[in-house]
Amino acid sequence: MTGVPDQTRKRSGLLADPRNYQISVLSSLILLGLFHYGFHLPWWHVVGCVGATLTTQAVADRIIKRPFEPRSPLISALSLTLLLRTGSVTLSIAAGVIAIGSKYLIRWKGKHIFNPANFGLVILSLLFGAAWISPGQWGQATLFALLLLALGGVVTGKAKRWDVSLSLLGFYAALIFSRAIWLGDPLAIPIHQMQSGALLIFAFFMISDPKTTPDSRLGRVLFAALVATVGFTIQFGFYNAAGIILALILCAPVVPLIDRILPSGRYHWPTQFILSRSSKHGEHHETLTAAE
Repeated sequence: MTGVPDQTRKRSGLLADPRNYQISVLSSLILLGLFHYGFHLPWWHVVGCVGATLTTQAVADRIIKRPFEPRSPLISALSLTLLLRTGSVTLSIAAGVIAIGSKYLIRWKGKHIFNPANFGLVILSLLFGAAWISPGQWGQATLFALLLLALGGVVTGKAKRWDVSLSLLGFYAALIFSRAIWLGDPLAIPIHQMQSGALLIFAFFMISDPKTTPDSRLGRVLFAALVATVGFTIQFGFYNAAGIILALILCAPVVPLIDRILPSGRYHWPTQFILSRSSKHGEHHETLTAAE
């Protein structure tokens, strides 16, 4: 890396890290929801949730003496903003604290078990009647589905998690099409269900989190099959439209077992090299830093 300009390496790091793409896409989806779909989303709820996630991460990182990295908590906050609905700004703030707190308090062998946004979303909706998951707000629209597939493909491709996203959609499609055939329903019904914005957001921006999915490819495919099956059962057996979202938190504790049976290298966010000068020796030293 010697001789490579500092700005060039920083630019390379920005392009390599999938979190930058995810932040851009999630922010765009929020704007689309506000101005096209007419979400009732007060700005102070967004500020409260984002502020709570960033503050919680900053405090936790300071406690464990790790450099503060804002991108991961920002992604959690944006995901919560997309799917959590509540009339209380206090609950929006609580969602951010609970989401990030789960990363530090619920761990196994150095890896957090639950997707932070999914954990905060489900726990808030279960504990408080004034908070709920809103999967139907996106409706079903072919063009929107195609847009999400394209944007989601960029993000999961960068994070090398195409396998879990496509497996989840494939298994879920197989289940709902089989149900339609069994019931004698027209195939237009499952096609319509597969265009759900919430399902696609979940597939490309939640279950695809490389820090909380199994390390091996086969493990991720099996995990996707499990989540799809549990989500399908909750949605059509217990008539809960948020079944696929609830399924992730229920299945997440299985990930350590899958990693034990099918071990593989653990995912790390692309590293960034920081060029520093040593005034004592007059030489360049490269310090490798990585954040969760």
